[in-house]
Amino acid sequence: MASLTNSPLLVFAASFVTLWLSTRLGAWIRRHRELNENEHEDLNVIAGAVLTLLGLIIGFSFSMAISRYDQRKQYEEEEANAIGTEYLRVGLLPSASAAKARDLLRAYLQQRILFYTTRDGRQLEQIAGATSQLQADMWAAVEAPATVQPVPTFALAAGGMNDVINSQGYTLAAWRNHIPSAGWGLMIVIAICSNVLVGYNARQSHARIKSFFVLPLILSVSFLLIADIDSPRGGLIRVHPVNLLGAIPQISTH
Repeated sequence: MASLTNSPLLVFAASFVTLWLSTRLGAWIRRHRELNENEHEDLNVIAGAVLTLLGLIIGFSFSMAISRYDQRKQYEEEEANAIGTEYLRVGLLPSASAAKARDLLRAYLQQRILFYTTRDGRQLEQIAGATSQLQADMWAAVEAPATVQPVPTFALAAGGMNDVINSQGYTLAAWRNHIPSAGWGLMIVIAICSNVLVGYNARQSHARIKSFFVLPLILSVSFLLIADIDSPRGGLIRVHPVNLLGAIPQISTH
């Protein structure tokens, strides 16, 4: 399910075909069993209730996707702030350690920007390895002077480096946080049931039932939008590292 929802266009295509076939299934069942007037009215109530429930679930899912998107944007901003602040704090270290730490922070910033802009899986693995190595080197650069001379200024630089490393971990956790597969499954099941009911409850002739592609199309577009927002890399709506890019001039002038 996760691999499917990371491809919004695939979600749209699969959901549209599935829901359209569900409507056709309901129409096929209707042709083999006619409804009397009372049954038709009862089915109208059931179909309305199912569609209302589906609308609520889609709304909640959209809200969940938006909150996760906002969280990813927030952590990108926090990463940029942490790197920029630490770049200034390492100036409290001895000159040799400060120069080394700043060089590492510049390289680290480039890796963090690549993390946000790269979609290739193999390159992402390389970025993850380079990021881990840089974090180890950056920590060693502030740990050595703070261990030799544990003064408050060196401790401040060490604390700032800890914030830089922690902010990357929070970002990674936010990018791994998606709408649960159970939530997607519930939406799909209810959407299928609602389309079957719509097809079964249709009074139109067989030729006019073809017009019932509208509901599958609308639902599929809704699923497409939810999947697009919920997918950090697969969709068009992505978090761009505007704050990290903005930090480049700041750390390059010091």
